[in-house]
Amino acid sequence: MSKTMLLKPRLSEKTYALSTGRVYVFDVPKNANKHDIARAVAAQFEVVVSSVRIANIAGKAKRTISLSGKRVAAGAGGKQIDRKKAYITLAEGQSLPFFAAVEEAEEKQEETQEKVAKALDKQAQKAETAEKKRAGLHLPKRSGTRGGDK
Repeated sequence: MSKTMLLKPRLSEKTYALSTGRVYVFDVPKNANKHDIARAVAAQFEVVVSSVRIANIAGKAKRTISLSGKRVAAGAGGKQIDRKKAYITLAEGQSLPFFAAVEEAEEKQEETQEKVAKALDKQAQKAETAEKKRAGLHLPKRSGTRGGDK
């Protein structure tokens, strides 16, 4: 059952924050236990699982409406489906590639921001030296006799 178990990773901001601590969240079948989930993750992703925590999430009640005195559920059964989530903690040095694209995009954005900041600093320095030249404030030369001490 380990390779045939459907493991659907939950990709959200909260699970991204958890993944920095080597904890990954999966939606798993309701009949799966911790041992089955650990074997399935280890087999499918070739990683070492150190612990598994399970949370059973009860489905929320949906809105009901009243039509001609009868109460009718606005959906099938009047509630959302029940879910089972597994929090997988991997061994030290192990990771899964779910958020690799997000991390690459963040690194690329940081590099772009650094380039933009460097270009803005350079442009500001050029504008500052041009402004000083326009105002007639020339910096003294190193040899020392000429200069604009005013």
